[in-house]
Amino acid sequence: MSESLPLESPSLSRRQLLNFLTGAVVATTAGTVLYPAAKFFAAPAEVGEDGSILAKDINGNLIPASQILAEAPGTRALVAGLAAEPTYLTLREDGTLHPWGIVDNCTHLGCTFPWNPNENQFQCPCHGSRYDADGNVVRGPAPLPLKLVRVTLAGEYIRIAPWTENDPRTGKQPWWV
Repeated sequence: MSESLPLESPSLSRRQLLNFLTGAVVATTAGTVLYPAAKFFAAPAEVGEDGSILAKDINGNLIPASQILAEAPGTRALVAGLAAEPTYLTLREDGTLHPWGIVDNCTHLGCTFPWNPNENQFQCPCHGSRYDADGNVVRGPAPLPLKLVRVTLAGEYIRIAPWTENDPRTGKQPWWV
């Protein structure tokens, strides 16, 4: 018995080649469609175990803590916080960050608003709601105080986390939890 290799060279039939090309096109198309969808639903890697994120500017760039800590005491810095909500961070008189930030969304209809340093208030331009420096309602129609977030330093950056404990302004369970 002789053991020899067959002399015919294996080749693809036209049908096998077309099936392979069709499968490659379908796989490439599905990959380009599914990749952005998977990225959208996957949580960002920078989210901490407590749901915290690093503070960013309006363009999505990380803000070094030294940049905000270099400002004058009493300064309110506006950053993109949780879910990219505009959030005010306050620099205390001793040069440290206040342990909570105030989310810049009116509790009446969700408008964003500026801090007015002349009157020491947050003033919503939509319907005239006003809040004091801690986010408590001074004048309606806003029914609730402003939402708080926890602010901590994490090395060179500022970490913002959901506020889940009792509201320090009222001593009660927060309305946003």
